[in-house]
Amino acid sequence: MVTLVKGRHIYGELYGSPSDLLNDEEFLTKTVVKAAEHGATTILEVKHWRVGGEHGGVSVLALVVESHIAIHTWPGNNYATIDVYTCGDRSDPWKVFHYIVNALKPKHYVVHYSDRSQLPLYGSSDAPT
Repeated sequence: MVTLVKGRHIYGELYGSPSDLLNDEEFLTKTVVKAAEHGATTILEVKHWRVGGEHGGVSVLALVVESHIAIHTWPGNNYATIDVYTCGDRSDPWKVFHYIVNALKPKHYVVHYSDRSQLPLYGSSDAPT
Protein backbone atom coordinates (compact mmCIF):
# COMPACT_ATOMS: atom_id res chain seq x y z
CA MET A 1 0.00 0.00 0.00
CA VAL A 2 1.34 3.43 -0.98
CA THR A 3 0.86 6.34 1.41
CA LEU A 4 0.09 9.52 -0.49
CA VAL A 5 1.61 12.89 0.39
CA LYS A 6 -0.74 15.26 2.21
CA GLY A 7 0.15 18.90 1.59
CA ARG A 8 -1.58 22.04 2.84
CA HIS A 9 -0.53 25.49 1.68
CA ILE A 10 -1.91 28.59 3.40
CA TYR A 11 -0.79 32.01 2.28
CA GLY A 12 -2.11 35.50 2.64
CA GLU A 13 -1.71 39.25 2.69
CA LEU A 14 -1.89 41.49 5.76
CA TYR A 15 -3.00 45.12 5.45
CA GLY A 16 -2.57 47.86 8.02
CA SER A 17 -0.09 46.19 10.36
CA PRO A 18 1.94 48.63 12.52
CA SER A 19 5.16 49.53 10.71
CA ASP A 20 7.26 49.17 13.87
CA LEU A 21 6.30 45.47 14.10
CA LEU A 22 6.94 44.91 10.40
CA ASN A 23 10.40 46.49 10.71
CA ASP A 24 11.54 44.53 13.79
CA GLU A 25 13.72 41.58 12.68
CA GLU A 26 14.02 40.13 16.17
CA PHE A 27 10.25 40.30 16.81
CA LEU A 28 9.43 38.74 13.43
CA THR A 29 11.96 35.94 13.89
CA LYS A 30 10.62 35.12 17.37
CA THR A 31 7.08 35.23 15.99
CA VAL A 32 7.92 32.66 13.31
CA VAL A 33 9.59 30.38 15.88
CA LYS A 34 6.62 30.59 18.26
CA ALA A 35 4.15 30.08 15.39
CA ALA A 36 6.07 26.99 14.27
CA GLU A 37 5.86 25.56 17.78
CA HIS A 38 2.17 26.46 18.04
CA GLY A 39 1.46 24.60 14.79
CA ALA A 40 3.49 21.52 15.78
CA THR A 41 6.12 21.91 13.08
CA THR A 42 9.77 20.99 13.55
CA ILE A 43 12.23 23.77 12.79
CA LEU A 44 15.40 22.86 10.92
CA GLU A 45 16.70 26.43 10.50
CA VAL A 46 15.49 30.03 10.65
CA LYS A 47 17.05 32.88 8.68
CA HIS A 48 16.15 36.55 8.45
CA TRP A 49 17.21 39.39 6.19
CA ARG A 50 16.71 43.12 6.09
CA VAL A 51 15.97 44.22 2.55
CA GLY A 52 17.09 47.76 1.73
CA GLY A 53 15.83 50.29 -0.73
CA GLU A 54 12.74 52.41 -1.03
CA HIS A 55 10.36 49.50 -0.48
CA GLY A 56 12.63 47.46 1.77
CA GLY A 57 11.54 45.49 4.78
CA VAL A 58 12.27 42.23 6.53
CA SER A 59 12.04 38.64 5.33
CA VAL A 60 12.03 35.66 7.69
CA LEU A 61 12.18 32.09 6.45
CA ALA A 62 11.89 28.98 8.59
CA LEU A 63 12.77 25.70 6.98
CA VAL A 64 10.73 23.08 8.82
CA VAL A 65 10.74 19.31 8.48
CA GLU A 66 7.22 19.62 7.07
CA SER A 67 8.23 22.33 4.49
CA HIS A 68 8.44 26.09 5.21
CA ILE A 69 7.10 29.23 6.91
CA ALA A 70 7.85 32.68 5.47
CA ILE A 71 7.04 36.31 6.26
CA HIS A 72 7.91 39.22 3.97
CA THR A 73 7.20 42.78 5.10
CA TRP A 74 6.94 46.26 3.59
CA PRO A 75 6.81 48.52 6.68
CA GLY A 76 6.36 51.72 4.64
CA ASN A 77 3.19 50.25 3.18
CA ASN A 78 2.00 48.61 6.43
CA TYR A 79 1.85 45.40 4.38
CA ALA A 80 3.10 41.84 4.85
CA THR A 81 2.72 38.43 3.26
CA ILE A 82 2.69 35.07 5.01
CA ASP A 83 3.36 31.70 3.39
CA VAL A 84 2.93 28.42 5.30
CA TYR A 85 3.26 25.04 3.61
CA THR A 86 3.22 21.77 5.52
CA CYS A 87 3.10 18.12 4.61
CA GLY A 88 1.66 15.31 6.70
CA ASP A 89 -1.02 15.07 9.36
CA ARG A 90 0.95 16.05 12.47
CA SER A 91 1.36 19.78 11.87
CA ASP A 92 -1.37 22.42 11.55
CA PRO A 93 -0.56 25.23 9.08
CA TRP A 94 -3.77 27.07 10.03
CA LYS A 95 -2.50 27.46 13.61
CA VAL A 96 0.83 28.77 12.28
CA PHE A 97 -0.89 31.27 9.97
CA HIS A 98 -3.31 32.60 12.59
CA TYR A 99 -0.58 32.91 15.22
CA ILE A 100 1.39 35.17 12.89
CA VAL A 101 -1.70 37.19 11.92
CA ASN A 102 -2.54 37.81 15.58
CA ALA A 103 1.04 38.87 16.32
CA LEU A 104 1.21 41.34 13.40
CA LYS A 105 -2.15 42.97 14.23
CA PRO A 106 -3.37 43.85 10.74
CA LYS A 107 -6.50 45.92 10.24
CA HIS A 108 -7.59 43.21 7.81
CA TYR A 109 -6.14 40.29 5.92
CA VAL A 110 -6.84 37.91 3.06
CA VAL A 111 -6.11 34.19 3.28
CA HIS A 112 -5.80 31.60 0.51
CA TYR A 113 -5.68 27.82 0.74
CA SER A 114 -4.35 25.28 -1.70
CA ASP A 115 -4.56 21.53 -1.20
CA ARG A 116 -1.21 20.31 -2.46
CA SER A 117 -1.78 16.65 -1.68
CA GLN A 118 -0.73 13.91 -4.02
CA LEU A 119 -3.61 12.54 -6.06
CA PRO A 120 -3.93 8.78 -6.46
CA LEU A 121 -3.07 8.33 -10.14
CA TYR A 122 -2.84 4.79 -11.38
CA GLY A 123 -1.12 3.21 -14.34
CA SER A 124 -2.68 0.20 -16.05
CA SER A 125 -0.65 -2.30 -14.01
CA ASP A 126 -1.36 -0.86 -10.55
CA ALA A 127 -5.02 0.21 -10.83
CA PRO A 128 -7.28 -1.09 -8.09
CA THR A 129 -9.61 -3.88 -9.15
